[in-house]
Parts: sequence; C-alpha cells; structure tokens
Amino acid sequence: MQTGECRGGPMQLTKYSDYALRVLLFLGQHPDRRTTIDDLAGHYRISRNHLTKIVHQLSLAGFIKSTRGRSGGLTLGAAPDAIIIADVIRHTEKKMALVECFETGSTCTIEPDCVLKYVLQRAQDSFMEVLSLFSLADILDRQKLLAAKAASTLELKIPSKIGAAPNA
Repeated sequence: MQTGECRGGPMQLTKYSDYALRVLLFLGQHPDRRTTIDDLAGHYRISRNHLTKIVHQLSLAGFIKSTRGRSGGLTLGAAPDAIIIADVIRHTEKKMALVECFETGSTCTIEPDCVLKYVLQRAQDSFMEVLSLFSLADILDRQKLLAAKAASTLELKIPSKIGAAPNA
C-alpha cells in the first residue's frame, strides 16, 4: 500500500453533497437567470429525480430560492458570500462520523482507553474549519482562489503534539 492510500477507500463527501455544491456553483455562475432542474440535470448528467431531492433540501435550508410557475426556476437564496461551504456540508452530510465511536451507542470495546478518537475528531474538526473559511463567492472567484493556492496562504493551526490543547 502506497502512502496516501486507504484500505477502505478514501474519506470523501457523499454524492449528495457533491451534487448540492454543483447546484450552488451553477446558480452562482448564472445569477441573472432562473435555472430549472432540467437545466442542471442536463448540464451535469445527473438524475433529475435525485436533483429534485437535493434542490428541495437546499431550498428548505435557504441556500436556494425556488419559484414556481411559467417564469419560475431556481436562484441562489442568499448572496454567494453569505453561503459558507461548511454550512452546506453540515446540512447535506447527515452522518459525518469517521469512526463508530463518534456515534451515540458505540459498541467499540476499546473506546474507554483509546486516544485515536481524539486524533480523528481533531482531524474532522480541522476539515470543517477549513471549509468554514470559504464561501461560495470564494469558490466562484477562481482567480482569487488559484492565487491563494499558488501562494500557499492558507495556514492551519494544528498542534505539534497530540496532547496539545484544542484550538479555542
């Protein structure tokens, strides 16, 4: 097994979250028009039925606005800079537990003596912390994001020792 590979597969977001982000990106890229679910399904080659569920949930959460009728369609429900990527992920990922012991009712026999839970929880918290730094506007502003990536200006404050106190 090579460095960076996982036996059980990589940690990844669900397709539901992926598609939800795609919906928001598309609407953000086309702010002057109302978009239909058929437009999105055709553009991304995603099941219309699946997108209908995603759009409904995004609408209930206020991320998008859905207007019915002949001139209806979908638009962003808030300004792109008010849509924080971490908030979208928290809404679309119903089960974020990396391991069983994160869940209520865990049956892990080593949980009382295990420190791995702490390490993995810190990793998950850091993941969400990074996502909270970016809004939909940041993602839409490709030039700004690419410049930040090239300059490596994104720094994380991760303790050098496992036993270090969590960030406040």
